[in-house]
Formats: sequence, structure tokens, C-alpha cells
Amino acid sequence: MSGGVFDGKLLDGEKIIWCGRPGQGVVFSSRDGILIPFSFMWGGFAVFWEQRSLSSPQSPLLMKVWGIPFVLIGLYLMFGRFFVDAYVRRRMHYAVTNRRILILRERPFATFITVNLDRLPDLKLTEGRHGRGTIYFGQQVEGFESRGSGTWTPALDATPKFFAINDVAKVFDTIQLAAQPARILS
Repeated sequence: MSGGVFDGKLLDGEKIIWCGRPGQGVVFSSRDGILIPFSFMWGGFAVFWEQRSLSSPQSPLLMKVWGIPFVLIGLYLMFGRFFVDAYVRRRMHYAVTNRRILILRERPFATFITVNLDRLPDLKLTEGRHGRGTIYFGQQVEGFESRGSGTWTPALDATPKFFAINDVAKVFDTIQLAAQPARILS
């Protein structure tokens, strides 16, 4: 199996067993059940504040300018984060080799993450409709304790994962089978 983007990143004797990409376009995660209402409360209040400040002739300039960053943050939380996440996922590639899990994110948020099959952490599989789901490699941090921007933009989450992939159960089984010989040898 050819994995074009991984050709220069494979070790000697390493072969790709599976390669794929995350779901494309706008993808909702389980966290959005909380994040969407919060973002609309934040954004709604920021727009209300800014509108009141701008419409009042007695408002000092500081009050008129103070709300602008909050409106911009609100717009990002309500809408922009979905577009940023989709943009990042368009530049992501996943692979399972006979030795490692590979996750490549291209510029502007470039990272290359590998997880050795002989040191594979706990796996977590979440499967949704039509066989699409996510495989987490290690402990997923839930809620607002999540690391950095991963709360709002799943493609930037620090937990290594195959996010929103098709045939997730089949890929999960492929990883389990590939890991068996690696664990036996170690």
C-alpha cells in the first residue's frame, strides 16, 4: 500500500498497512453539545455589549473599543472554529505500519506524531453512524480541562488520534492485529 506523504518518514523495512484521512468538511464532536450553547452565550453577550456601547453617545471610546476583541472571540467560537478545524483536517494524513501509528499534519500547524506499536497506549474507539468514528491513542482529556485549543478545534487536540475516519472498527482491528506481533517481540 502506498502512502505518498509518508514515503520520507518510514523506517527501514517499515510497510504501510493502512492509510487514510480524517473526515472532511464541518464535523461535530461530542463536546459540541456544551461548546455550542456556551459560544452563543459568549458571542450574544459580546455583541449586545458592543452594540450598546456603540449606540450610546455617552460611552467613552475605551468602552466602544473594549468589546471588539470579545466579539471577535465570540465569532470564532460560534463559527470560525469549524472552518479552522476543517482547514487543518484537509492537511492531515494517518497511517498504520507494521511498526508504528503515523499522524502527519501539514503546514501551517505542522506536526508529525508517531506511536510505536510495541508501546501502544490504551486505545479508545468511538463509533458513530455509518461506521465513522475516532480512535484515541492514550487517555483523552474531557471537557474544559482539555489541552489547549483541542477543546475548540479537535484537529489540534494534543491527544494522538485518528479523528472521524470511515470504517473505524476495521481500522481499530487492523491496529490490534498489527500490535500483536510487536508486543510478542518486545
